[in-house]
Amino acid sequence: MSVTDESVPGDSQTRESRYWPIPVLRGVVALAVAVAVTFSVDHSPLLGYLSFGILTVSSGIIIAAGSLKLLTATGPRTPLLAQAIVSIVAGAIALVFPNAGVPFLLFLVSAWAAVTGFLELFVGLRSRRRRAFAKDWLFVGVLTAVFAVAILLIPADFAQHFIGPDKVERIITASVIADGFIGAYAAILGVYLVIAGLSLKWGSAAAAPVEEPQVSQGGN
Repeated sequence: MSVTDESVPGDSQTRESRYWPIPVLRGVVALAVAVAVTFSVDHSPLLGYLSFGILTVSSGIIIAAGSLKLLTATGPRTPLLAQAIVSIVAGAIALVFPNAGVPFLLFLVSAWAAVTGFLELFVGLRSRRRRAFAKDWLFVGVLTAVFAVAILLIPADFAQHFIGPDKVERIITASVIADGFIGAYAAILGVYLVIAGLSLKWGSAAAAPVEEPQVSQGGN
């Protein structure tokens, strides 16, 4: 008879308490991408492809490894593995074809965000009242779905000229906006996941039972 998370509560709690490095690692990667995008002077489509590719491939590998090692066959493992595969494939496409242009970048990012946002939202809804990290899956799912809509609404041919404070004419293009959205999404995702992962660790440690020392009684 197979052992599942639901059949053995103690085993489920143990595995869940060990899950905290997964969101923390995802958060660290996202924060690194956000910093790279923020301080880059070149907001071209190439930056969007590279930052998106690094974020999704790294996150996909982390999610896959964590799901296989820390989750059993039942519960959220299957949709999380599907999310990881979609992320790795989408990121690999971005890294292999970094010169495919703005329209394809917008399509790739929005399609990835829509699919993975739905999967993570599904996992969060399915795990409510059973797993401490369910609310965090819900938040990330909603955040990613909103990100998908934001990217989808960017016109691929958008170009707006403006005069900066230094009286120099500049231009905002679709790639600049897309890069900014990717950086903002990565920043919010990174901060939230790091806090959520550490909260899961500290919460599990606080909830762990403390064994009282046994006092031997003499036979007086």
